[in-house]
This record gives sequence, structure tokens and C-alpha cells, in this order.
Amino acid sequence: MGRDDSDWKAEAKAVPELRFLKTLVTGLALVMGLGMVAVVALLWLRLGQPAQPGPPELPDSVQLPEGASPAAVTFARDWLVVVTEAGDILLYDRSGALRDRAMADQAP
Repeated sequence: MGRDDSDWKAEAKAVPELRFLKTLVTGLALVMGLGMVAVVALLWLRLGQPAQPGPPELPDSVQLPEGASPAAVTFARDWLVVVTEAGDILLYDRSGALRDRAMADQAP
């Protein structure tokens, strides 16, 4: 009990690895703090933007071929794509006129 170990600065100077470890932990804390600030800033910027426009406008009328039943409808930039139950792919323009027709491969 003759030695007082409460002087930690003197002990830290005796072990140089502790100084390196302290610098490493401090650097990690700074990088983590900057990362959190970046995440919060990105969320704030993204959520502060105005909402995207709604769904694209549908044509007033789309006439499917006789006996065709739609299975899926997809909006492209300038096209309306309808896939029928029979596997036909129908391309319509913005006015609702049929522009092209293709058959999908019916693989088993």
C-alpha cells in the first residue's frame, strides 16, 4: 500500500499504446458523429421536398380487342401497356389509340 495509483496521467505516459487507443476512440466518435449529422441532413432534405406528382393521366377510353380481358396494366412515359389473360401485349398511346400488339412467349 505504499504506492498511489490515482495519478492516471503519469501511468498513461508509461504505456504509449493507451495514448494511441485514446486517439483512435476519439477519431471514431468524431466520424460517427459526422455520419449521424449526414444521415439526419439527408433525411431532412429528402422529406422536405414536395411530393412527386400523382399517377399518370389515363386516356378517356381504351378499347380492348373483342374477347380480351386485362391481366395487368402498366404506365410508361408515353405509353399505356395492357397485358391480357391470353398473353397479348397491347401498346396504347396517350390518346387511347392502339399502336402495337405483340404476343408474349407462353413458356411452360
